[in-house]
Amino acid sequence: MTGPEISQEEIQQEIERTRERLGETVEELAAKADVKARAQAKAADVKAQAQAKAADVKTKAQAKATDVKAQTQAKATELSGQVRRSQVVQRRWPLAVAAGVLVAASVAVWRWRKK
Repeated sequence: MTGPEISQEEIQQEIERTRERLGETVEELAAKADVKARAQAKAADVKAQAQAKAADVKTKAQAKATDVKAQTQAKATELSGQVRRSQVVQRRWPLAVAAGVLVAASVAVWRWRKK
């Protein structure tokens, strides 16, 4: 084979490669020109992203609700204990006053008799 001479077979192969590249280019251009298909693909992507975000938000909301519920139950238990202690003090308060009055009266009587 001399430099400028190209065989029939090489020319045929070059033509086939050119046809393949041309076919790919035409397919790419057709895909870009198909606005409806591109819009549908974009809508599907946006929908998938929205669903993923909604699922993420739902999971976070459920976790937060569980935390708030636990905190509320703990606070309710704490307040319940405080109320019970307060009720015990309220029930014992008259008894303490009566004991104080009894002691004061006993001291007064003792001092009166001592004179």
